[in-house]
Amino acid sequence: MMDRTPERERTPQEGGTADQFDEDLHPNIMAGIYPAKDGNISTAYDIKDLHNKLQQFTNDELKQIPVLPPGTHLHAGSTYIDLRERNPEEVTGKDGMQAATNNWYVPKSEVDYVLWNRLIGVDNPERLDEADEG
Repeated sequence: MMDRTPERERTPQEGGTADQFDEDLHPNIMAGIYPAKDGNISTAYDIKDLHNKLQQFTNDELKQIPVLPPGTHLHAGSTYIDLRERNPEEVTGKDGMQAATNNWYVPKSEVDYVLWNRLIGVDNPERLDEADEG
């Protein structure tokens, strides 16, 4: 009589793959890592309301401002800005903190420093690379 039980996965010693074990041991290994900048993440340019809010920025600049999708885990200790706020201020990510549908979090680590300074309202020409060299 033939055994009808499903075949179990084999161990690496029996010819299974290490990847199968890695997936079992670390099912959410990519949690908290931002999506790649290859179209998997929206930018300020893609969000109509945000595009309208940041009218002082060019389309090219808006395309350089990534906005984390809802559900993205923020890295503890990293700096963000929530562009949904009327007067956005820098916030520091904490364990368990994640972007919600009412957030437009931008990670500081993913934005050029001059663009970041403009986003947070810096008006010092030296911090915006606009200082006279004299």
